[in-house]
Amino acid sequence: MQILVDADACPVKQIIVRLAKQYNIPVTMLIDTSHELNDGYSTVITVDKQADSVDYALMGLLTREDIVVTQDFGLAAMVIGKGARAINQNALIFTAENIDRLLLERHIGQKIRRSGGRTKGPAKRTKDDDARFEVAFESLLMHTLSLKSLEQFKSSLK
Repeated sequence: MQILVDADACPVKQIIVRLAKQYNIPVTMLIDTSHELNDGYSTVITVDKQADSVDYALMGLLTREDIVVTQDFGLAAMVIGKGARAINQNALIFTAENIDRLLLERHIGQKIRRSGGRTKGPAKRTKDDDARFEVAFESLLMHTLSLKSLEQFKSSLK
């Protein structure tokens, strides 16, 4: 199990690293060449600045046991399709039940913008947003670790 982070514009990297250290879980941050990152804990992978380069690199590393932090609905859909878990910086845990609606909303927003319309941008990030993310992320970590322990236990019985 590892935590993979689409880290280019991720505002919660410090929270991720702090909790990963606490639970002794490796973290891989993926960025493109227009960013620099060194937090002293994570493995940092830098990819070229082509469209979706981080997404492709992340998917190449992903296993079913992993957790991905991303705000990209398309990447989240691929992560879910591979059986892993995904969460965004606003504490939204992506699931098979909500991803189709999110992708549809993104598509509608893109159509509105392409036709000259405007859509509302994200609100300014607050400390409450960070606190909500921390609670949801830690809960997801504990749930995933519990599932991993259960699978290991079942394997030991065989």
